[in-house]
Amino acid sequence: MRIARRELVAVLVLAVSIGFPVSSGAVDVDDYVIRKSVFQDIKISPDGTYYAASVPLPDRTAVAILRREDLKVTASFSIGKHKHVVDFDWANDNRLLMSTAEKIGAMDVPRWIGDIIATNADGGKTEVLVGQSVDVMSTGTRISGKQTEMVAAFLVDPLPHDEKNVVISVSPFSRDPYSRAEIMHVDTGRRNVLARAPVQNGRFTTDNTGAVRVVRGFGVDNANKLYLRDGRNAEWLMINDEALTGRIMSPLGFSEDNRILYLQVQHDSGPDSIVAMDVESGDRTELLRDDDVSPHRIIYRAHTRIPVGAFFQDGKPRTAFFDVASPEARQYRSLEEVFPGQNVLVTSSTRDDRYALVEVSSDQNPGDFYLFDAVEKKADLVISRREWFYADEMATMRPVSLAARDGLRLHGYLTVPHGSNGKNLPLVVMPHGGPFGIFDRWGFDEEVQLLAAAGYGVLQVNFRGSGNHGRAFQQAGAREWGGKMQDDLTDATRWVIEQGFADRNRICMYGHSYGAYATMMGLAREPDLYKCGIGSIGVYDLPMLYTAGDLRRGSDRTYVTEWIGERDKLAEVSPTNMADRIRVPVLLAAGGEDLRAPVAHTELMERRLRAAGVPVESLYFRTEGHGFYNEANRREYYTKLLAFLSRHIGGKTAGASTSN
Repeated sequence: MRIARRELVAVLVLAVSIGFPVSSGAVDVDDYVIRKSVFQDIKISPDGTYYAASVPLPDRTAVAILRREDLKVTASFSIGKHKHVVDFDWANDNRLLMSTAEKIGAMDVPRWIGDIIATNADGGKTEVLVGQSVDVMSTGTRISGKQTEMVAAFLVDPLPHDEKNVVISVSPFSRDPYSRAEIMHVDTGRRNVLARAPVQNGRFTTDNTGAVRVVRGFGVDNANKLYLRDGRNAEWLMINDEALTGRIMSPLGFSEDNRILYLQVQHDSGPDSIVAMDVESGDRTELLRDDDVSPHRIIYRAHTRIPVGAFFQDGKPRTAFFDVASPEARQYRSLEEVFPGQNVLVTSSTRDDRYALVEVSSDQNPGDFYLFDAVEKKADLVISRREWFYADEMATMRPVSLAARDGLRLHGYLTVPHGSNGKNLPLVVMPHGGPFGIFDRWGFDEEVQLLAAAGYGVLQVNFRGSGNHGRAFQQAGAREWGGKMQDDLTDATRWVIEQGFADRNRICMYGHSYGAYATMMGLAREPDLYKCGIGSIGVYDLPMLYTAGDLRRGSDRTYVTEWIGERDKLAEVSPTNMADRIRVPVLLAAGGEDLRAPVAHTELMERRLRAAGVPVESLYFRTEGHGFYNEANRREYYTKLLAFLSRHIGGKTAGASTSN
């Protein structure tokens, strides 16, 4: 299989070669944050004839289709510079559907274009079926016979038992739109309306016959509403209103006979649970609930949307099943025995269930894909995302837990450099962005690994407001920017010092977006705790959230008010107004075309710091957005970042790349 793996790397046409460690005094930045993975995702066709793989290139994400038997490329597809295929599904044995996005900035969430494009396994009949680009593709080819609308479309149900049609969601490009569900022919793009959402920003769920039965959405008030109907063309009935119940209910799918609707339900305290609701009586039965963390990812029965279990991210990921007799439960237990200590995920399987593609990953492993043969009872390695990394040479993430000053239990991770005893480390405290509902998790993180390779411990804390621990934990962060959310980061930093993990004289704070805000607030509120700070694509002047940026929808403004605060209260928790309290060196970086955190935030922060006499360095990439996308810019940024950290807390700098 080693030969087959190398052949697959070659046919994906990527300039990736096996790298080697650089000298002990420097780190090869390219290996960690410049060189692209060989692929992102791979899915096997229903009959097992083909693989489809998304391939990251320097300025786009393409898709390649390969014949499984001999790994010959039968088709490849990309839609142009800065455009990405972000998801794809086999509609039948021969037809692949792809969803597209424009991604500006490596840290940014892809901005979905909303096009659905189809291609045959041999590359024939490549067409935009629905979306804003249905009239003219990037090649300029005219496409006739389809509706020309400025809409965004997303796959709802691939209808595994219908080879000709899928169910999609279609939304106009407007603020807080009303969506409609449609059935679409995968060859012609012909569409017919199945249902219209009774609520703005609606997302549809189908039952096992393909009927659109459920929709969840929210309006300008940001209160989630859940609707159910008996069947096709029936009236919508509201079964949950967050404004009344104080909780969100999210549909997961139906039982095989469509009599049970499975829901993920929030609670007044503690994590979410999975609940079975009888659609006729309304009776609900709790099926699965952890003591501390919410279901993170749902496990479905193969080729259906019937839930059988879930992943829980409790330190390290684990699986739990409420249908313990399901084939999936048995399959996961077997695979987990074969790959102990790894995160195992079945990503796709053939119609006859003989073959399954299995992703195996960990904190030290970016991801290997195996083809599992249920008949032969064996798993063969197909390909690795990043062959140049050797897992036993990577840093390890250790789950940690501590009590905040008010007694709230916090969880996070301490990454320890390879070969270190984990004591008295120079430390980078790295708050995540978002911040609400986002959470750091166990797994391979290229930026964290880069810092560890430079000799730093990395502390990541899921402060209050983060996701994964239920509604109350997330709500505890509301209007606590610069308040209790910041206290959590301070308490965690002091805790790692007390435990002997960190050298109190060599601690720096570093973050992106909200993490950059938290960094500047940390320096201002705890001037003796940190020796330096790095803020990237940050928000520093909170009143500016009301006048600049991309939070323009009515629901966005409600969100800012409810979760961050009233405009006239935000100046007092803005780092731009606390620059005179900062006493340590600062590095700032921003993109000139950033719509989420406009560059004006960073420019004002820099001016205030310089006026206060704070040593400050800055990097502005005028053509970048909410993150740094261009390879040369990323190399400059991370090279300067490592040099800055090295000067102030003593780790390695960037060395010349050994990549070919």
